[in-house]
Formats: sequence, structure tokens, C-alpha cells
Amino acid sequence: MTGERGSIGRRGLLTAGGLASLGAGAPARAQAPGGNTVRLGVLTDMSGPYRDPTGPGSAACTQQAAAEMANRGLTVEILQADHQNKPDVGANIARQWYDQGVDAIVDVPTSSVALAINGIAREKNKVFLNSGAATSDLTGPACSPNTIHFTYDTYMLAKGTGAALAKAGGDTWFFITADYAFGHALQRDTSRFVEAAGGKVLGAARYPFPATTDFSAFLLQAQSSRAKVLGLANAGTDAATCIKQAREFGLTRNMKVAGLLLSFMEVHSLGLPTAQGLVLTEPFYWDLNHRTRAFAERVRPRMSGQAMPAQVQAGCYGVALHYLKAVADMGAAQAKADGRAAVARMKAMPTDDDAFGQGRIREDGRKIQPTYLFEVKKPEESRGQWDYLKVVATTPAEEAFRPLAEGGCPLVRS
Repeated sequence: MTGERGSIGRRGLLTAGGLASLGAGAPARAQAPGGNTVRLGVLTDMSGPYRDPTGPGSAACTQQAAAEMANRGLTVEILQADHQNKPDVGANIARQWYDQGVDAIVDVPTSSVALAINGIAREKNKVFLNSGAATSDLTGPACSPNTIHFTYDTYMLAKGTGAALAKAGGDTWFFITADYAFGHALQRDTSRFVEAAGGKVLGAARYPFPATTDFSAFLLQAQSSRAKVLGLANAGTDAATCIKQAREFGLTRNMKVAGLLLSFMEVHSLGLPTAQGLVLTEPFYWDLNHRTRAFAERVRPRMSGQAMPAQVQAGCYGVALHYLKAVADMGAAQAKADGRAAVARMKAMPTDDDAFGQGRIREDGRKIQPTYLFEVKKPEESRGQWDYLKVVATTPAEEAFRPLAEGGCPLVRS
């Protein structure tokens, strides 16, 4: 969605080939499809700070999942729209989509938008397949029988990167935090792991999201704190800009920079000379094993510039594929009629795809999978474009995410 705020424009049909797109204009007059036609809406950031690690790549990876299910007798129609990182815009699109026959909404980076979609999906008994939003509240107090949280969350990121750095001697922290639900949750969860390891949080600075491009004032606050670690509770181009400006200001001579939601797409934009030595936690990297490499090579022709897929984009593939498997298993008519039943079937079925391997979905909607602590390679270690990361440590699936009993999800029976 571009142009007129909240408007939904033209749509198209995806079988195994083309991708529907939405532009500015009058709302589409779509009839609710019947039979085996399933409609997915990729609601993402097409124009803001999260565009590169989500955006068109999330739509392309959802398209790949649909193409791989073409032999199961399903016709899949895909819509895409830009939520502009605004909860009201995202909620407006979601309501229109669900009312016009969209069965599941996919991706939704920006936690404030995702929390709104989470409630709407439950209200309308539709499905929300979250890949891009990180707040762990989606499987905690805000958990829903209509939502799957697939790729990562703030607890996982905090444990993977925050706890590792604290245990390695980074015992004093200062945070630069995006001032909305995601940033707050990531700072909160990381602070808990830092303090549990005996560390201290010396301060934090919150900045307006998504309207900030100059982080110098916040970086000066971090420098004056004399903390050992600068924790970036942000993502996308915001994180990349912070890292670049921190190096320009000389902060990295005395402070370790922790990109708490940093993807290899930001590493790509920064370049190895600037990004080398950074650590990050992800459940997916295109060069992790033979299955991830196979997936990356299949989807690259659909990606802008034939880029390698980032973790959120791969998550859109994984969660859409698993949803479509559940739809094929239970029958499209039943899945379309009852979103809760479709999500329940997803939880009952083990997950298995080339991006993430084997896993499962817990009763709180949390997808369980191993996670990996990566370090960005030095330029001389890289074999070429897209060869950016090396594995430092692996966290087993059952240890990577918040224990089920600690989340406060009302769906979990004590």
C-alpha cells in the first residue's frame, strides 16, 4: 500500500507464479473465494526502516511457499501492503482484508502494529502468521489462539546476545531504544539477562520511531555513561545508522556495540569493514547448512537484486508453508471457516522446512527452534558477497525461548 493512507488498491492472483501487488487507489472489491482458494495478505514495511530485512523479500518468500504447495491442490492468492509502521494504518488494512476474504495475514514487522493485528485476527476468527514482530508479549499476556509467533522474539534475542555479552565481561550497559512496544520489550528482556548475570544497566535513551535519523545526541549520552556495552534496542536501518555513527564518533574504541535485533541485511548495508566483530543472534542464516543453502537458491530469483533472504523473510516462507500444509491436511473449507482450528492444526503438526529444519509450535503459539550466536567476519575472512557470518555458539531449541510457564499466556494450562 502506497499513497493514500489506509487505502487498498488493485489485487492479483498467485498460483505458482505471479505475485499480487497493492498500489494506491480505491479499495479492491474482492469476493470471498470459495473452494480451495486460500488468500494470504503480506502486511509489512515497504517504505520505512524495516523494508530491507522484511518488505518485498517477505512477499517473495511467501510466494515461494505458495509455489511449493501448488501440487497439493491449493490455489493461493497473495496480497501485499505497506503498514507504514503505524498501528492505525495496519489495523485498517487488516480489517478490510479479513472482511474481503483474506484468510491469514503474514509478517507484520513493528510490534505495535502486530499487537493490533493480533486482536483483530482473534475478533474475526482469522489467522495471524507473525514473522517480523519481536515482542514476546505475543506469546505472553497477549497470546491468542489465532496467532503463530514464528521467527524470533525479544526474549530469545536478549538471551542469545545480551546474556552472552554479559557473561563475557560486558557487565555495564547503556541502551538506545526505539520508543514503541518492540524497543521497550527488547530493553526490558535484555536488562533482565544482564542483571541476572551480575551486570548493571547504567541508563537508556529512547528516540522517536520511525522519525529519527540522527542519533548523535543519544550516542553522546551513551558515551558519557562509561558503560562497557551499548545495547541497541532497535532494528533495520535505525540499527545500521546507530552502528555507523557510533564508529564515526569513536565509541567503539571503548564500548562494545550489541545490535540486539541485527540481521545480516544490515551487515550487508554497512559493509564488513564497518560491521566486522559485531555479534547477533538469529535462528536462520542462508549459509548455515545444506538445507538453508538450497532454500536460498530457490528463492533468490524472486528476490530484489537476487539478494539472499534474511531471517524475517525466511520466517514468512516457513510459517506460510506450515499454514498451507495444515490447510491441505484439514481441508481448505474447514481451515477458511475457522481460524482457531487452523492454528490448532498447525500446533498439532511438527514443522519442517528447508529454512529452519524440524521444530514445533507450543500451545502459546511460539515456534521452537535452535538459535545461533553469530559474529560478523573480518573482510579477509569472507569468500565473497553475502558471506558475512560465522557461528560462535548454538542454543538448543528447548533452551532458546522463554519457558512456557513463565510467559503468562492465558492459553497455557498450569
